[in-house]
Amino acid sequence: METEARDGAPVRVPPPLVYLAAVVAGIGLQLAWPLSIGLARGPRVALGVLVVLLGVPLLVAAMRLFRETGQDPKPWLATPEVISRGVYRFTRNPMYVSLALGQTALGIGLGNLWILLLVPIACIVIQITAIRHEEAYLERKFGDSYRDYKKSVRRWI
Repeated sequence: METEARDGAPVRVPPPLVYLAAVVAGIGLQLAWPLSIGLARGPRVALGVLVVLLGVPLLVAAMRLFRETGQDPKPWLATPEVISRGVYRFTRNPMYVSLALGQTALGIGLGNLWILLLVPIACIVIQITAIRHEEAYLERKFGDSYRDYKKSVRRWI
C-alpha cells in the first residue's frame, strides 16, 4: 500500500518551472530574434500591471484555500479533499491560470512578443505534464464526486 506522502498525482516537474522555462526561453528568443508587441512603454507597463492584478488575487485565493484545508499545493502529494469552493467554483486550476496570467503580464510589460507566444505552449505543457495526471489521480481517489465537479467547473476559465 502506498504511503500518504506518495499518494499523489505522478507530476514530475513542478508546474511553476514550466512557466519559468517559457519566460526564460522567451527572453532568449528575444535576444536572438527581437519581436516587439508594438506598444509604447507606458501603456505596455499599465496593461501588464492590469494583468498582474487579475492573476495575483486568484493565486492568493487558491493558496489561502489550500492553507485553510491543511493541504499542500504540490500536486505529487496526497490530496485529502477536493476544494470546490471559492475560486475553485470558477476554474479547476486557478494556480495555473494565475501563472499563465503572470507570464502574460511579463510579456506585455517587457514588450516581448516571444513570451506571449509561449503562453499557450506553456499551458499545453502543463496540460500534458500536470493536469492530465492530477485529474486521473483525483478521479481514482474521489470517483463520481470529482467527475461531477469536472462537469460543472471548467479546467481553465
